[in-house]
Amino acid sequence: QVQLVESGGGLVQAGGSLRLSCAASRNIFSVNAMGWYRQAPGKQRELVAAIGSGGSTNYADSVKGRFTISGDNAKNTVHLQMNNLNPEDTGVYYCNIDQRWLGSEYHYWGQGTQVTVSS
Repeated sequence: QVQLVESGGGLVQAGGSLRLSCAASRNIFSVNAMGWYRQAPGKQRELVAAIGSGGSTNYADSVKGRFTISGDNAKNTVHLQMNNLNPEDTGVYYCNIDQRWLGSEYHYWGQGTQVTVSS
């Protein structure tokens, strides 16, 4: 059973920065995409940023220009650099790795790491 282990969450003041990291417990081959999602209290989980196997990136409008996603498909690691944080960024951040193999897709999720931004 593959596990995704996240690290780097915490409490930060508005305007501060955090860097989230995620690594798989064992190799995941044929990675299609890696990403970060977040869930704020009382809200649905939403995509924050994603990176495709070819390196293309996609960001939620609310984080463009402030967050940067990077990853290594071969090592199954993905990072999220978060700058100029604001209280609306508060939530549980989840790492995701999507695998595409023989016409099927498999989705792996981390356990989540809490990010709290104080005003």
